Amino acid sequence: MFGLAAVLASPTAAQDKSAFTPAQREQLKTLVRDYLLENPEVIAEAIGKLQEKEEAKKDQERAVTIAMYRQDLVNPKEQTVIGNLQGDATIVEFFDYNCGYCKSMYSDLLQVMKADGKIKIVTKEFPILGPGSVTATKAALASRNQRKYSEFHQALMNYKGALNEAAIMTVAKGVGLNVEKLQEDMKDPEFDKLIDKNRNLAKELGITGTPALIIGDAFVGGAVGKDRVLELVAAARKKG
Repeated sequence: MFGLAAVLASPTAAQDKSAFTPAQREQLKTLVRDYLLENPEVIAEAIGKLQEKEEAKKDQERAVTIAMYRQDLVNPKEQTVIGNLQGDATIVEFFDYNCGYCKSMYSDLLQVMKADGKIKIVTKEFPILGPGSVTATKAALASRNQRKYSEFHQALMNYKGALNEAAIMTVAKGVGLNVEKLQEDMKDPEFDKLIDKNRNLAKELGITGTPALIIGDAFVGGAVGKDRVLELVAAARKKG
């Protein structure tokens, strides 16, 4: 009797159909089918292993991309930064002002900053949820001209409900921004270029949703919580 174990132990032979007669091949098919029907968990295990392998490959490719764009990620020219500007650990967040998960993640990031005073957070403006998000991004970027980016960013993230132009200007006024100047500054065509740049960078990194964090050479998508962020920060510091 042709043994399934012997076939599995010899993958080279299994791949060489000429090693078997037609009758043996039919017997092999029957043996494999019966084995899988009796042990369906093997299929799930194989699929799981394949997914793990694919994720590991994706992580390796993303780490290379992160290294390639390191400067733009941790020290962007637009200087959209909150937290400790001289911090020894950097968290990069791709976010959208109208993303509920981003607002939840922002609350966790505030706790992270309170727990660890040496963290710098680079906020990558990534408006993907419609015109209101684009308007909020342009307003936030324009607020840098009045040296109010950090305060305005935090106020927008704390806003409850959808952000449209009227709501954005109300929030702007609330943090002491000159609304007329803000609206004029928002017309700067450089903001469209910056948004496109961030979208292209997100595409290179395989980011399709928000929030998405980069800490060291690690990537994590979704609102993962304070504890996970602190773990990744510690790991990044350890690697140096």
